[in-house]
Amino acid sequence: MGLYIAISGSIASGKTTLTKKLSDRFGWKPYYESVKSNPYLESFYSDMRAYALPLQTYFLINRFSDHKEIISSGNSSIQDRTIYEDHEIFSRNLFLYNNMSERDYMTYRSLFDIMTSYLKPPDLIIYLKAELSTLKRRIIERGRDYEQNISLEYLRQLNERYDEWIESCDYSKIITIPIDKLDFKNNENDFNYISEKIVASLEQPELFLPD
Repeated sequence: MGLYIAISGSIASGKTTLTKKLSDRFGWKPYYESVKSNPYLESFYSDMRAYALPLQTYFLINRFSDHKEIISSGNSSIQDRTIYEDHEIFSRNLFLYNNMSERDYMTYRSLFDIMTSYLKPPDLIIYLKAELSTLKRRIIERGRDYEQNISLEYLRQLNERYDEWIESCDYSKIITIPIDKLDFKNNENDFNYISEKIVASLEQPELFLPD
């Protein structure tokens, strides 16, 4: 049985970068979030209420497919964002702030509950925790047009949902890494620090690391 690690965190927290770097270092198969191929994402940021359900359903389907492949493959894998965040963070936040109707939310939640009942949770979740100023700066730096108008208020809401989820999550082991003072993309010492924390958290790490 392989190791299943997931990288969690808000928009622009560095999930994709860390997924790739850890995959390269340890040989774990990477699974990336379906952002570029998502046909609803740009429209969603223009009109959240109109596109909330199709956007979240698209992510849910893709995440479910990846999750099933991970747990059935027997290989060690690392995933950029979990299926649990689709519900616990994003759809829940849309509902709480009236960008998803109660009818749509309950339909989505039923679908999520059915899907996740067939899934084994990740062995380890790495939560990249960032302050609003860090997230906003990174959104500007990576330059995706449709993200530039994301408000600090929306990012604040997501951070609240993440804190609630991490506090209540009891199905996976979790490591929280504050990233505001880390540059694991360009600073090898920072990346080594995160890698060492992950390895130290594993039981029998020699089973999942390269020789």
